[in-house]
Amino acid sequence: MEEQRSHRGHGEPPRWLTGAPGRSTSRLPWPSTVLLGAVVMIGSTIAARSQMDERAPLDLFARLLLFLAVAVLLLRHRHPVTAVFGSSAAAMVYLAAGYPYGPVFLAVAVGCFSAVVAGHRRAAWSAVGMVWLGHVLVAHWLYRLLPPSGGHAAPWGQELGIAAWAVAIVTAAEFVRVRREQWADRRAERKAAEQRRADEERLRMARELHDVLAHSISVINVQSSVGLALIDSDPEQARAALTTIKAASKEALGEVRQVLDTLRTPGDAPRTPAPGLDRLPELVEQAASAGLTVTTETGGERGPVPPGTDLAAFRIVQEALTNVVRHSGSRTARVRIGYEPGRIRLRIDDDGPATGDDAGGSGNGLAGMRERAAALGGTIEAGPVAEGGFRVLAELPLLSDAPGAAAHKEETP
Repeated sequence: MEEQRSHRGHGEPPRWLTGAPGRSTSRLPWPSTVLLGAVVMIGSTIAARSQMDERAPLDLFARLLLFLAVAVLLLRHRHPVTAVFGSSAAAMVYLAAGYPYGPVFLAVAVGCFSAVVAGHRRAAWSAVGMVWLGHVLVAHWLYRLLPPSGGHAAPWGQELGIAAWAVAIVTAAEFVRVRREQWADRRAERKAAEQRRADEERLRMARELHDVLAHSISVINVQSSVGLALIDSDPEQARAALTTIKAASKEALGEVRQVLDTLRTPGDAPRTPAPGLDRLPELVEQAASAGLTVTTETGGERGPVPPGTDLAAFRIVQEALTNVVRHSGSRTARVRIGYEPGRIRLRIDDDGPATGDDAGGSGNGLAGMRERAAALGGTIEAGPVAEGGFRVLAELPLLSDAPGAAAHKEETP
């Protein structure tokens, strides 16, 4: 709520111009209508004094018509068509009765304005046209039959002035209507952008949690199986497996806590570095504790690597090794990192064979890797190789302004 008030207080137009939803559209506009009524009544009284010899004096019926022309405007927010036609009809009867010209036109203008900005343009134009044509008939052809007696035809120049007044009112209303539509479109765009950012952030967090938990739980699963199998025959080996489980679970809890803290305090500056390829030895060690021997090879000269790209490369290698542990019968894997001008090439191979039907890569792990690469403008190829086994091949750009790079900067507390 405070944020919304602050946003409106820094240059956003008032609600009546933007058409933003609020209490003004759900309640009758009593204050403005009462003020308008006072202006019409007082102004008509003043105008009558200067038109005593030309127009009929204000009487009870005239006051009633003026009151109706204004009172119906209480409905202008909920029923703008009824308001504009009601006000225009009361004004027509007022003019046909020969009462003085004056602020009665202001009531018609307010009704027309409300109808146009509410989107009822045809009704507003029709009501204003009805008033103008009615005035033309009364002022130039029916004046002999209507009060005051002894009247004469009005000059045609007066009709041009009234027409110009009507066009000005409708033009101003059209301008406000267009501005309302523009602001409505901007509000919709802001809402869509906020929803898109929220969805992207949730997806990023889901990928982080998946990568962290899948790798660590795979290690824990393998080591717990080893521990259970050797707890009686080889207690020392079982103890080592439990030690590995403890270390893997501790690390997983730490990384999960970092991700969750980022959710709770978005925008805080990170206090620990995001994971990157410099932590590849840790992955190799964790894989070894799960019974997987990993050999690494690095080609090219490492230059500056954007944090988002470094994190994505680390997670891709981590997920690829996790898939080897979970879905491959091979106990060896090879990781090659190639630094080339403008990009990083990652290749992770194992000799297979697959141990499950989903080893071909239809799970969330490969989908997450593809999403990471695509967000940075890179590519992922994953699938079985002809000579057996499975290969993951990734190319990631090194440009700091790659699409989505900013979204992959991990904020850790």
